[in-house]
Amino acid sequence: MADNDGANNQPAGYVPARVWTWSDAAGGSAVASLNRPMAGATHETSLPVGKHPLQLYSQGTPNGQKVTILLEELLAAGHDGAEYDAWLIEIMKGPQFGSGFVEINPNSKVPALVDRSGATPVRLFESGSILVYLAEKFGAFLPTAQPARAETMNWLMWQMGSAPFVGGGFGHFFAAAPIKIEYAINRYAMETKRQLDVLDKRLAEVRYVAGDDYSIADMAILPWYGGLLAGSYNAKEFLDVGTYTNVQRWADLVGSRPAVQRGRIVNRVSDTPGEFLRERHDAGDFDRLKAEATG
Repeated sequence: MADNDGANNQPAGYVPARVWTWSDAAGGSAVASLNRPMAGATHETSLPVGKHPLQLYSQGTPNGQKVTILLEELLAAGHDGAEYDAWLIEIMKGPQFGSGFVEINPNSKVPALVDRSGATPVRLFESGSILVYLAEKFGAFLPTAQPARAETMNWLMWQMGSAPFVGGGFGHFFAAAPIKIEYAINRYAMETKRQLDVLDKRLAEVRYVAGDDYSIADMAILPWYGGLLAGSYNAKEFLDVGTYTNVQRWADLVGSRPAVQRGRIVNRVSDTPGEFLRERHDAGDFDRLKAEATG
């Protein structure tokens, strides 16, 4: 760390302590106030269990959308065993720190899933892990032959490693932080645009991210980078997203799939009737949502 007297730091005069300590006010924003530097449950609570083999506990963040997109694609492809209950975890209210959720995901992040189809329930956390597990379980959207499988995994892992710079980096400092810090915004805007350029150059060569075939790599990448093109963080103009024409072509292609459209509205909340589906327990919930929208 470079030495300085803190005069130009934000806030002015701030110099990092020799040993960092946590306070409830650390971060100064609603998002930061939920976090703490230790793991484990903060309160005792159990999670509901529905009628289907797969129990999803999530919110329709980009990471949550990945899983519901895959589940809806599996059902559309005729995999009846992929029926699922999707329970809403409103992360700004803290249920991810309850004992029932922590038992599934000790990292207290959405999404989390339990597969109850066998004699022993299988817990799953981290969205990429869930995607691979379900794709392998149902033999769909993940090639078995090389090099197609490796290429799909390459791009899935690219998304898993890259998205924190977009969400926790750019999204936080551009949209969520209580103050605007030029250095931080510039740092993460540069990285976000670099990633968009990586994706744009790749999609100039191929139809889907991993090649000719639609895969879990597309499902993982769309909510994050397609979301940026659609206006995430109200940053379309700032990031000049219209220049990434190959990404836009791909986002339109993938986003037009009915299963993708269904998956992207599950476990999301809104004050607008018929816009999002708070919880999903059977396919008829989508029809009921349409009826709600039309009054």
